[in-house]
Amino acid sequence: MASEQIRTTTPLTPRDPAEGEPPHAPARAGKWRTRLLVAGIVLAALNLRPAITSLGALLEEVRDGLGMSGTVAGLLTSVPPLCFAVFGVMAPRLARRFGAGAVVCAGMAAITAGLLLRPYAGGTAGFLAASALALMGIAVANVLMPVIVKRHFPDRVGPMTGLYSMALALGTSAAAAITVPMTDAVGGGWRTGLVLWAALAAAAVLPWLPLARDRGTSTGGPDTTGGRRGRASRPAASRPDGPAPQADTSVPRDHARVPQPTSAPLRITRSRTAWALAVFFGLQATAAYITMGWMPQIFRDAGVSAGTAGLLLAVTMAMGVPLAFVIPRVATRLPHQGPIVLALGACGLVGYTGLYLAPAGGAWAWALLLGIANCAFPLALTMVGMRARTGVGVAQLSAFAQSTGYLISIPGPLLVGVLYQHSGGWGLPLALMAALMVPQTVVGVLAGRDRTVEEEAARAGTR
Repeated sequence: MASEQIRTTTPLTPRDPAEGEPPHAPARAGKWRTRLLVAGIVLAALNLRPAITSLGALLEEVRDGLGMSGTVAGLLTSVPPLCFAVFGVMAPRLARRFGAGAVVCAGMAAITAGLLLRPYAGGTAGFLAASALALMGIAVANVLMPVIVKRHFPDRVGPMTGLYSMALALGTSAAAAITVPMTDAVGGGWRTGLVLWAALAAAAVLPWLPLARDRGTSTGGPDTTGGRRGRASRPAASRPDGPAPQADTSVPRDHARVPQPTSAPLRITRSRTAWALAVFFGLQATAAYITMGWMPQIFRDAGVSAGTAGLLLAVTMAMGVPLAFVIPRVATRLPHQGPIVLALGACGLVGYTGLYLAPAGGAWAWALLLGIANCAFPLALTMVGMRARTGVGVAQLSAFAQSTGYLISIPGPLLVGVLYQHSGGWGLPLALMAALMVPQTVVGVLAGRDRTVEEEAARAGTR
């Protein structure tokens, strides 16, 4: 029966020749599409933060060029999470209608258009509108990347999430580190420095063009990510009872035609794990945006040069490149991700304490520790894929956790600025950052428990 299921399914990757069937054109096409999908995921991830960190590197020049007030410039640090919250919640509905590949392709095109337009939009209002267009594209891709990984790589959620997160961290750190030198090298002003990143976004559109025509990437159809509903559909390494039987990784076409009750939208708000994951996502995003917006100023106020302060931020962001690949792989091999959450929280607390006691003397150590703490982001993405059994569940959980989380993160950077301005130093802001690390750790441990949102929603519905 298992062999019949495998023969009647069209897998994304080619069939192993050891199974007794020779490679043929469909297998070669499947292999080509797999490589194209991996390239699309990596290129999309590279473009999910340069629109933000490239602006941070040139913020002073942008303010002078557009005549922005300090208040408006401060609000810029909260615009990204606001856009992610507003537009991210629309992603699953758009994916059900047009297909996830088509939505991601449109998102990459929106990033390209926004980055091209905003330096020349004329005035602060036009700059903000064009930035919002780019951030809208980032928001839908943020939500749909875990869905695409879960659907097409159900037995490789950890490695693929790690690859995606590593590429995201690389794009983030590269934009922070090279925007100013790149602008100087081409002999342009801040407009040139910002518009150059549109080329990378345009390159990300290309692999998604053929994938956009594939309705199979829609999140709205019957689930095909895990075969039978149950523990066998989770990533094999995350299950305490070992890998699932091979037949469970495929769904016969006859089965796909049977209406599945889990395809109906979940009452996601009935799940305590969903809420814990949303709060965890929000608090780690708060820490990340505070770091991107304010950490260079902390070092500069301690006597560190502007160039070194920018490099320290790049180092913090670059820590996510190797760790974003390692942490998801480790997380999917553990039945409970709480120990990883605790380790990241400890690094954050030590880093903030060090910034308060010796910001200049131990600057490189604190930058490294806070870079490790910021790797709560790839862990959160991994847990999104592990805490739901179906493609529909992952789509809803991803949208709920990210949209709610980004709403939670909006006040953080603004509050840090207010405390800094009124206290005249970094004592109170750093105390706030350290205090927020405690509830982040608590809810992260709760989100890391071995359970799924479908199970919790079903139990809540029977009460």
